Amino acid sequence: MKKTILIFTLTAALYACGGGEKSSSGSTSTETAADPDVEKGLKLITATGTDCLGCHKVREASVGPAYNKVAQKYEATEANISMLAEKVMKGGSGNWGTVPMAGHPNISKEDATLMVKYVLSLKDVK
Repeated sequence: MKKTILIFTLTAALYACGGGEKSSSGSTSTETAADPDVEKGLKLITATGTDCLGCHKVREASVGPAYNKVAQKYEATEANISMLAEKVMKGGSGNWGTVPMAGHPNISKEDATLMVKYVLSLKDVK
């Protein structure tokens, strides 16, 4: 079971990271290449021990909303980033349907903020 979860997480991470056009320096031209906070957020979301990818995908709804739809709904302001980080830690429901998001009290505010910055960087992902 642990191997299946690890394989799923790694596949989802590769899927989320793939598709960016390469520049001549070899780095992707996506937002993640330019912003170290976004890079850290991606690493936290895909880390073993987090369950984010069990309910969310980058481009399509699953149990929870697609990350790119969240990014399209919320502008990346400090107020929105803080509010969404709180939702990651405390959980919530009603904004995306009837299925509640479980709280993640073991995730620090700093880590939740980085994770939200990654999600909000996906606004233009189709």
